[in-house]
Amino acid sequence: MVVTLLSVIFGLLNLVLVIPLLEVLFDQTTVPNPALLVTERPPFEFSIAWAKSLFNYYFYDNIINHGRLAALKFVCLLIVVSIFLANLFRALSNLYMASMRIRLLRKLRQHIFEHVSRLPLAFFTEQRKGDLLTRMSSDAVEVEYSVVSSLRAYFKEPLQIIAYFVMLFAISPSLTLLTLLTVPLSGGIIARVIRSLRKPARSGQNLVGALLNRTEEMLSGLRIVKAFTAEKALQRSFEQENQKLARVQWSMSKRMELAAPLSEFLNVAVVSAILYFGGRMILNGESQLEASEFIGFLAIFSQISRPAKVLSNALNGIQKGLAAADRIFELLDEKPEVSAEMNTPQPLIMNTGISFQNVSFRYQEDLPWVLKEINLTLPKGKTIALVGASGSGKSTLADLIPQFYTPTEGQITWDGTPLQEISLERLRSTIAMVTQESILFNDTLYNNIRFGNPQATREQIEAAAKMAQAHDFILESEDGYDTTIGDQGSKLSGGQRQRLAIARAVLKDPQVLILDEATSALDTKSERLVQEAFQALLKGRTALVIAHRLSTIQSADQILVMEEGKIVESGTHAELQEQGGLYKKLLEMQWYKDE
Repeated sequence: MVVTLLSVIFGLLNLVLVIPLLEVLFDQTTVPNPALLVTERPPFEFSIAWAKSLFNYYFYDNIINHGRLAALKFVCLLIVVSIFLANLFRALSNLYMASMRIRLLRKLRQHIFEHVSRLPLAFFTEQRKGDLLTRMSSDAVEVEYSVVSSLRAYFKEPLQIIAYFVMLFAISPSLTLLTLLTVPLSGGIIARVIRSLRKPARSGQNLVGALLNRTEEMLSGLRIVKAFTAEKALQRSFEQENQKLARVQWSMSKRMELAAPLSEFLNVAVVSAILYFGGRMILNGESQLEASEFIGFLAIFSQISRPAKVLSNALNGIQKGLAAADRIFELLDEKPEVSAEMNTPQPLIMNTGISFQNVSFRYQEDLPWVLKEINLTLPKGKTIALVGASGSGKSTLADLIPQFYTPTEGQITWDGTPLQEISLERLRSTIAMVTQESILFNDTLYNNIRFGNPQATREQIEAAAKMAQAHDFILESEDGYDTTIGDQGSKLSGGQRQRLAIARAVLKDPQVLILDEATSALDTKSERLVQEAFQALLKGRTALVIAHRLSTIQSADQILVMEEGKIVESGTHAELQEQGGLYKKLLEMQWYKDE
């Protein structure tokens, strides 16, 4: 604020010095104007009158004692110093604003990323990934530039305009009042154009998100797109969204491009009116203005168009920034996962087990129940298997244990304590998951395994890889453990990705292990090796294993059979076979399929 104020003051001084410069160049008299003559240096006071008197003291002293050439040299030197200081303070002002803008964007991006990472999984089932990426990237940039624009629009440029009008009043109050009559008219016209930008700006940002989502879907599902020759269908869908965005952008461009020329035209019209009325007053002797002062008046007033134009353009950007800010704040207003306070830094230890008590769940009130009155216990150190047809609720039940979702009815307890009373950090630090779809990161093999335990040593990481039967193929890779695996592990086979995910879970050394079709992508040989590794891994741990391939869970301590969100059978492999119910039917169907 200080350097901006100084840049405005010295910038105005450059224009004011035009008046004495013209007097020196075109006034041929050798006697100074008695009304302006100052023979003694005036005492300091913070006012325009003091600055004017101080200048006149040195200016006329040069004329009287050293001649007009010395006065011209004095004015030119003063202009050079004034321009240097004005540009110095303007550069400092821009540097401070740039620093503020960069820090703002950094903090905003970090805040959005941290907030999104804390949102519950239920939120992401309702949101498009492309729209979220747009809010975190282009919307954040729009807000960044909007803040800088608003700082200039609401502080620097109005301050400059006020300073100009103060000086104009000092030169000619009557002529300045005449100019002020035209300002509300031109300002109102420009403001109306600017206000019309906000609605299309928001629509444009929404459509950018839709386009990004279409692109992301195409890239992530490119194999399926090509397999079903669906390229043209996706292209048509993209084209429709693209045309909508183009229409919105054209609507915005018409308004934005109209604002600056309209502002310039109105400013020139006002300057022409001042030139006519002011010139007539001087020619008719109706004003005491000197010709040099009138030219200086016009020079100062003509400069008002520059901050006015900047103000107009900045307000355009602010409207776009406000639309982007609305979308960001909608995201930030989403409630993060509710977690109990972490009252103790000690790790969570299991003594008895995890219990489901009359648990029912559905994703939304208007959707059908996914789980219905589930009652089960996962005893400490035991392996519980879930089997059933697809859509029976097995994975959803598993997602309730790490509190990815909260039960709609009933409760889940850890050693008798409801999970809602345990901090999410403590709870999830004791759980490891291996899902049917291996979630890997575009990083090295080493770092993907280390994701399960960032403090692990290289020896521990290699031991985990060996247990998951991943060590051999890692050594055969181009750079061994330092090989980058590509987006979502695209450079690896399905079985290799799954074994890498298993190694990550092994390294975490969890108390509770959730295996959701963990061996589904493995061939028969790899599956047998990993099953042997799992037998060692499961000892002393509480495990929930979901499997379609029933041969992989026959050694489980208890097998639960699910159908339409309910547990319909339970027992060991032998007991369920004797019952001759759904489990036996599933087993026979699988035998028939294998044959």
